[in-house]
Amino acid sequence: AKEERNYHIFYQLCASATLPEFQGLGLRGAESFHYTCQGWSSATQSAADAANLESVRQAFCLLGVPEAEQLELFSTLAAILHLGEVTVGRRDRHGDSCVVEPSEALGLFCTLLGIEMLPVTRWLCHRKLVTAAEIYLKPLSRQQVLSSRDALAKYMYGQVFRWMVSRVNCALRSPEGHHTSIGILDIYGFEMFEHNSFEQFCINYANEKLQQLFNLHVFKLEQEEYVAEEIPWDFIDFCDNQPCIELIEGQLGILNLLNEECKMPQGNDTSWAQKLWRIHLGSSHFQRPRRHTDAFVVCHFAGKVEYQCDGFVEKNRDTVPEELVGLLRASKSALLAELFLEEGDVPVARRSHGHRAAARPSRRSLPGSQRSKKTLCSQACGGGFRASLGRLMETLSSTTPHYIRCIKPNDSKQPFVFDSRRAVEQLRACGLLETIRISALGYPSRWTYQEFLERYRALVSREELMGSDMKQICSLALERLLQDPGKYQCGRSKVFLRAGQVAYLEE
Repeated sequence: AKEERNYHIFYQLCASATLPEFQGLGLRGAESFHYTCQGWSSATQSAADAANLESVRQAFCLLGVPEAEQLELFSTLAAILHLGEVTVGRRDRHGDSCVVEPSEALGLFCTLLGIEMLPVTRWLCHRKLVTAAEIYLKPLSRQQVLSSRDALAKYMYGQVFRWMVSRVNCALRSPEGHHTSIGILDIYGFEMFEHNSFEQFCINYANEKLQQLFNLHVFKLEQEEYVAEEIPWDFIDFCDNQPCIELIEGQLGILNLLNEECKMPQGNDTSWAQKLWRIHLGSSHFQRPRRHTDAFVVCHFAGKVEYQCDGFVEKNRDTVPEELVGLLRASKSALLAELFLEEGDVPVARRSHGHRAAARPSRRSLPGSQRSKKTLCSQACGGGFRASLGRLMETLSSTTPHYIRCIKPNDSKQPFVFDSRRAVEQLRACGLLETIRISALGYPSRWTYQEFLERYRALVSREELMGSDMKQICSLALERLLQDPGKYQCGRSKVFLRAGQVAYLEE
């Protein structure tokens, strides 16, 4: 996107291209690579990028990743940059088939990964189709080949990232194990641009789910507990975004209709858009733009967003042929073979002196095997995102969450400029105004009667201890100590205290 960068590590490698150990990677300035030149120019940050790479390498050493393994990792990242330079030409003027043009970039990609060039060009330009009677190759169009190339690049980077997360977790894991932990979730915010596509849709879907969790903890559970404890309470209305989530992930929701369209041989964005209009036009959270275009509007909790349908189907497919991944698994690089291990495969063995021994790839990992009739990530990209988001929500639901809300002072990213109207819009959209009301009127501190007596027994008089039960004892003590019925409430099983009262009792 405009004024945005790709992953920082790519720019850091390009800024450090002159290092002796990087001479064989074929690196040059970030402005000369397709994957790093499409957004904001990074020429002014070259020195900072080089310094940051040194910090990354030091961090790797702290995690126990040896220098040789780091260089293998950097070679894989450099190969991704060269993959983006691979060019595709049409074999005929109609564009029904194409060919990967021989180039230095293609040679470097194959050399760095330790794979052969001919199979790469073959499986980039063809798909293997298996029928009951025969197996045949289907040539791809130029646009399909470019999409396959980019999907492979994204998949490779995703595997590198998963490997790094795994290494970090292994290094940080305590040998004794742990039962409690503190986690920080730093996630992208709501996005609404002039042109919104599949990426913005997924990001905003994630924010809808997080907002729903926020509503559940701050509004629903809080107020339901007051009712269950029979405490006088006037319900505070809040915007429940469940209808919007149902529109996205319901049985006939936007995601399911998109997945079905991807399964159709001739599935396309226009056909999918027409299905959306036909099924959801009566929904309160779905609108069709006034101008005649393949687009739709979703009324999110943070505002209305118009999404352009162009590219949704292809981006949701985003599948990498198993034949290409099989080539990577059969690589001469031990690290690469580990990065692309199949489920159930044994990781590459380590020698006692720290070097790695390349395990011979299994027969089922080689291209052309029986498994190659499938595609990797056969689940659509949107379906995978939904499943991953579901696991995240399960994890968050099992915790005691605390929230930090980041408010943009202005939309133009200008320093020392505060747009008060825009700030209030954001506060209202994410439910913070209602949150402030419920915090001011509610009882943030609560104890069971037994917990209260165990903590403040020293403050209870002998006469109060003569009460018939713990609830009466606590009620008599609080009446004497706080002297204001508005500062506390005694529910069926708990004592509820206004803000500041625990501090008063502690003193």
